[in-house]
Amino acid sequence: MSYFNVRVYGLLINANNEVLVSDEEEHGIRFSKFPGGGLEFGEGLIDGLKREFLEECNAEIEVISHFYTTDFFEKSSFNDSQVISVYYLVKEKAPLKLAFKNKIYDFDGDGDMLQAFRWVAIKNLDVDEITFRTDKTVAQLLKEQF
Repeated sequence: MSYFNVRVYGLLINANNEVLVSDEEEHGIRFSKFPGGGLEFGEGLIDGLKREFLEECNAEIEVISHFYTTDFFEKSSFNDSQVISVYYLVKEKAPLKLAFKNKIYDFDGDGDMLQAFRWVAIKNLDVDEITFRTDKTVAQLLKEQF
């Protein structure tokens, strides 16, 4: 059975023109992406994004504007769904209380699901370090627009 997988992500850019990147490992698979995740049934895009930021970053955010929506076919890396991702520019309501890392995949501890955050200067954002096709597209758009 084929189905759609709607995902929502936040592009949080700080005063130094750095974007927040999430490095993750799930069941031995490593990937770098922007904070966010899957929409739950009955949830709107904005509510889903706010929930994801609370879950992942323990942070309340304000949505500034829509940035990008997937406009090509992308099959999920994890199942048989077609992924549709919506990206918003966001800002934090209070300073983030996260342990920021300087290098990719610098996880604390171990387990089935690991996550670490880092600020990456948009001008230095390496599209090849971003894992998924839609995120790569967004990374390139960020580099062109900021």
